[in-house]
Amino acid sequence: MNPPDRTLDLPQAIINKASAAGVMIATAESCTGGMITAALTDIAGSSAVVDRGFVTYTNEAKHEMLGVPTALIETNGAVSEEVARAMAEGALKNSHAQIAVSVTGIAGPTGGSAEKPVGLVCFGLAIDGKETLSEKRLFKDHGRASIRGEATENALRLILGALK
Repeated sequence: MNPPDRTLDLPQAIINKASAAGVMIATAESCTGGMITAALTDIAGSSAVVDRGFVTYTNEAKHEMLGVPTALIETNGAVSEEVARAMAEGALKNSHAQIAVSVTGIAGPTGGSAEKPVGLVCFGLAIDGKETLSEKRLFKDHGRASIRGEATENALRLILGALK
């Protein structure tokens, strides 16, 4: 018998906790391309807590949809904690949510560099009335799907942690 997939439990736990707390969630996704929002909206009852998801794959979309300053992207690069924080803050500002998570990274197989290798992903977490947090993770390069899946799971864990 296979052990239960804990990744599948994360969205349900988030929906349950957010619903009980009356909290709405927004996402701002780049390298995951909507996978975080899809994981949440796969759960029945998610419409009570998922306000919206922004898929901002290009720098222009990050700027136009989330208000990320172009100069911030030019100075730090799209894959940076600074941009991840700005994305999360923009998602919070442009939604009715109280919690917003963002993700921007290099899923590969190309696009990496010595400073920013394939597998580097930055996350932002904005909570209404609190300081925006960010973190940088380097996932092993087991392929694009693996990096995107791990980034999605990490973002879900950040949301769940914010709800505790």
